[in-house]
Parts: sequence; C-alpha cells; structure tokens
Amino acid sequence: MTPRPSPLALRPREAAAALGISERKLWSLTQAGDVPHGKLDRVTLYPVAALEDWLARRADKDKEVSE
Repeated sequence: MTPRPSPLALRPREAAAALGISERKLWSLTQAGDVPHGKLDRVTLYPVAALEDWLARRADKDKEVSE
C-alpha cells in the first residue's frame, strides 16, 4: 500500500489540534488575521508550511521578549 502524502493544508479542527489550541482560540486568531489561512470556496484552510513558519516566528519573538 502506498503511504498517504502529508496534507498541504488543514481544516480548522485539524489545525487547532496540531497547534494544541481550541477551535475557538484558532477562530479568534483567524478573525484577527494573526494566523495564516486561506479560503477555498467556503472552507477555511490552514497551510501546514505557513503554520510551521508562523509558529517558529512566534517562538522567536517570544524568546526575544523574555531575554
């Protein structure tokens, strides 16, 4: 059986779980324009690569503040 390819984007429930936050918190961040996302028709999608980059930048920013 061929391994399933990694997804390029996640639906809200999957993205929230991957980030370790609630769907409500993810929606709040989405509405504020803080988290990278896109729309495909009526579906909100969260590109995996953009989420990883966003999270790394947030971690670096938080690290600078604490130093």
